[in-house]
Amino acid sequence: MENLYRLISIMQILRDPERGCPWDLRQTFASIVPCTIEEVYEVAASIDRQDFAQLRDELGDLLLQIIYYTQMAREKDLFDLDDVAKSISDKLVRRHPLIFNQDDENAAATWDDIKDAERERKNERHREGGLLDDVPDALPQLLRAEKIQRRAARVGFDWQDAGQVYQKIEEELVELQEVFVNDEQQVKQEEELGDLLFTVVNLARHLNVNAEEALRKSSGKFVRRFRHVEKMLFRKGMKPGDYTMEEMQQAWEEAKDCSDR
Repeated sequence: MENLYRLISIMQILRDPERGCPWDLRQTFASIVPCTIEEVYEVAASIDRQDFAQLRDELGDLLLQIIYYTQMAREKDLFDLDDVAKSISDKLVRRHPLIFNQDDENAAATWDDIKDAERERKNERHREGGLLDDVPDALPQLLRAEKIQRRAARVGFDWQDAGQVYQKIEEELVELQEVFVNDEQQVKQEEELGDLLFTVVNLARHLNVNAEEALRKSSGKFVRRFRHVEKMLFRKGMKPGDYTMEEMQQAWEEAKDCSDR
C-alpha cells in the first residue's frame, strides 16, 4: 500500500495549483477519457501477448487514470479514492449474497437480477425508467450492440434461435444490395450496413461468440497473412504496390497456407 499512497501523493503534486504541472492542471474529466480508453486496450494487448511484465506496467498506467479521476473529484469535494473502493466493495458483497452470508431473501437472486434491481432504484432516483438508458455510448460499438441486445433479451425481446437471426441477416443483405448500386443513397447505405452489422452481433450472441473478440482475432489473422505477403514479395525485390491484384492474390493464398500451419 505504500506505493499506492506514493502515487496519490505524486498526483496531488502534479495537480497543485502553485507548483503542479501545467499540462496536468489543464486536464478535465472529459479530456482524459481517450487516454483511459487507450490504456484499457493496452492492458488487453498485453494479456493477448501473454507479456506479464508489460501487463504490470500497463495496469500501472490504467491505475493512474483512476487516481487522476479521483484526484479531480476530490478537488471538487465529490468523492475520493476511499469512496470509490467502498462503492465497489459494497457492490461485490451485495451481488454475492451466498458468499457473504446475506439474508435468505436475496440468496437465490442471480447477478443479473441484483443488477436489474439496482438499476431500477437508480432510475427511480433519476426518474428515468429506460432499460437501455445506462448502456454507455462510449463503449466499442460491437460491445455496445451486444450489451443492448442482452439487456433486451432479459425481458423477452429476442430471437428464439440462431436460425431466425440467419434469416434476418439474409433480409438485411438484400436491403443493403438494393441501395448498394445507387451512390446517391450513401446515408441509406450507412443505415442498412449498420443494421447488418447489428444483426451479425446478434448472431454472435446466439452462438455464444464474443463479437469483439472474434473480430479482433480475424483482424490479427489478416495482419499476420499480409505481413507474410510483404515478406514474400520483398524477397523477390518487390513491394506490395508494385504487383498486380492477381499477383497479390496469389501471394495471399500462399501466405494463407504458410501462416495458418
